[in-house]
Amino acid sequence: MDGFWDFVGSYWWLVFPLSGIVGGWVKGAQKWDERRRRDKIEMYRIKHAGAQAAKESEEALTGEIQRTLAEHDEVERRWLDYELDAVKVLEYPVMTDMREQVTVDFHRARRDAEGLRPQDPDELRDRPRLDRYRAAVRELQTRFDVAEREAKRRRASDFSPAERQALDRAKTLLALADDEGATHAERQSAYRRAVKELEGIVALPDAATEALEQRIAGLLGQGAEREGRDPGAEPSRP
Repeated sequence: MDGFWDFVGSYWWLVFPLSGIVGGWVKGAQKWDERRRRDKIEMYRIKHAGAQAAKESEEALTGEIQRTLAEHDEVERRWLDYELDAVKVLEYPVMTDMREQVTVDFHRARRDAEGLRPQDPDELRDRPRLDRYRAAVRELQTRFDVAEREAKRRRASDFSPAERQALDRAKTLLALADDEGATHAERQSAYRRAVKELEGIVALPDAATEALEQRIAGLLGQGAEREGRDPGAEPSRP
């Protein structure tokens, strides 16, 4: 031990250059450690950025599918407002007149969109299939808007004055037939007279006719029950 201190005492001047060397080693080690830490952070970011991007892409695709399906459903809802409402058909006859090109174009687009819509929405995660379906829905929206604008523009203008008067009377009668506040006899008579007014003027869609008859039958049945009569009995003549 004494020899070590004798050496240090004799060569104390070596402390200065050695301290510089040691300091350089320490600084180099620190820089290397910092670089390694940054490299690890960058590798982590790169690795997880791909997973995050994939997740965001899947979420965007899901949203696109849901929006397209909702847009299709909305057009169908708007169409059913016409198809199932006899009074609305009388107000805008172009919407259900298959002699009109705009109506034919709408129904063709409706058929195409329905044919591309799968029962399982997950099938639309295939991008080409989704693109075809989305394009069909856009076409359906456009064709419906065109037909609706034309129907609202023309309304019943294509009919003669006498026919328009008959349509107005039929709408009034159907409203009465659908009125729960009216008596059984009033609803019964109004329905039959409305059907008579429409003969040779407007052919109601089957869906509208069926919905109307079911609704009227239900109302007539309710009225008969309130009046203590058999709903299935032959109605009396007005």
